[in-house]
Amino acid sequence: MLYLTRKIGESIVINNNIELTVMDVRGKTVKLGFLFPKEASILRKELHQKILEENLAAASGDGMDLLEVEFTLGDETPNNDEDDNRGNR
Repeated sequence: MLYLTRKIGESIVINNNIELTVMDVRGKTVKLGFLFPKEASILRKELHQKILEENLAAASGDGMDLLEVEFTLGDETPNNDEDDNRGNR
């Protein structure tokens, strides 16, 4: 882990396109400002961790698999071939 010391108003640049600026310091709380490209995603660590855990749970098969979904839908899904049998060609 890299440790840096910055004062209010000072910045660091990450990967030439993300700028992090110390905006304010009050007691043990630091307010940070970020400038970054639109396509970049920045999340609080606890939110990022929760998303990873939910993705792992979904990938591990905790929900219905595709065969169960297909069986559950059954004949409720539209069949485009029926339109062809009614003369709609």
